Amino acid sequence: MKKIDVMILGGGIAGLGAALKAREQGRSAVIFEANSRAGGLLDNFEVEGFRFDNAVHLSFASEPEVRKIFDQTDYYTHPADAWNFEQDKWLRHPVQNNLYPLLANEKVGLIKSFLQRPELEGDDYESWLRHQYGDLIAERYPIRYTQKYWATPAASLSTTWIGNRMRRAELDEILFGTFTSETPNTYYTKEMRYPKKGGFRAFITPLITDSCIKCDYKAVAIDIDSKTVTFSNGEKIQYTTLVSSIPLPKLVEITQSVPSDVEEAAGQLVATSIDLISVGFNKNLVKDLWFYIYDEDILASRAYSPSVKSSDNVPQGCSSLQFEVYSRGTDSSYKKEELIESVIYALEKMDIAKTEDILFTHHKHLAYGNVIFNHGMEIQRNRVRDYFNAEGVKTIGRFGEWDYLWSNQSFLSGYNNI
Repeated sequence: MKKIDVMILGGGIAGLGAALKAREQGRSAVIFEANSRAGGLLDNFEVEGFRFDNAVHLSFASEPEVRKIFDQTDYYTHPADAWNFEQDKWLRHPVQNNLYPLLANEKVGLIKSFLQRPELEGDDYESWLRHQYGDLIAERYPIRYTQKYWATPAASLSTTWIGNRMRRAELDEILFGTFTSETPNTYYTKEMRYPKKGGFRAFITPLITDSCIKCDYKAVAIDIDSKTVTFSNGEKIQYTTLVSSIPLPKLVEITQSVPSDVEEAAGQLVATSIDLISVGFNKNLVKDLWFYIYDEDILASRAYSPSVKSSDNVPQGCSSLQFEVYSRGTDSSYKKEELIESVIYALEKMDIAKTEDILFTHHKHLAYGNVIFNHGMEIQRNRVRDYFNAEGVKTIGRFGEWDYLWSNQSFLSGYNNI
């Protein structure tokens, strides 16, 4: 039976980061990837000459270890300008600081509600939103969006994931944005970087090139006692060190003799899945990098434009959009036809495109999108991670750590855990 020093399960950015660190330590590392090529969530696909990433990806990494890798690839720099669509209006992001397009009586009501915002009474996300923005702003915007993006009511979420992802409400910013559309950009980063060619995957191509990767190797059984992994092709391989970016619930499922309390804890961990509806247009119709959608009659919560990120993603004279629809759990809550119909409806409602402008629509489902931060999730997650850590198995990446990690953080998760 073959034996490998460092066996890495998963060829996404976390696994690639782990392989890099192992090489720097002079250790022999092999990545085993279930798919036909490495890349994970940072991979892309092509439809009729159009390139689409697996959901929206833009880099604002500042860590030297990450920039050392990413900066090997020529990139464009985009301003972090996002928009919000509600009914018939486009508002800049963050929406509470850009109420200018609304009617005067709407603005008065929203600001009055903000000034009367309640004290923070609970530790749930809905209470936090109401305390930050007041009831009317919270109900009209982030509470509605939460249900679409997290497929979970805001009251069921904790606040441990927020960090700098949500702009805190400031009275002077809100007032300023009601009188003028010329508001400053208050996004948590000022610029977004994207490769000039090859899609977001191009940023990690140097890591893929330098790593030893075996594709079409899906782990189906792990025996911690004998330090053996069995793959779907029937091959069994031993390891000295095992590193896994497999989602924690799945890792528990394929690991033999896991204690019942760990199995129970893993069963409490839930993530969203993503339906991607990618659209190719026969002309240049799209000018915005990405935008959020609040309307409940549109299934998608946000969309981004691959053609704005880089013209290399589309044939000359064309443009593209990709819409993201989230479901709770690994399976979609929607049928393909329902998703496509909703996107076509959205394009017309938002006055972006007409049916005759569309060259194609394409559907792809990703079983794992974002970790859902239910109350007490970290207790269950830590019970699972502590078990594997005690058994010498290192869990890395967004779904190995079971955390809200961006691509740069996922890279460091692998790189710093060898």
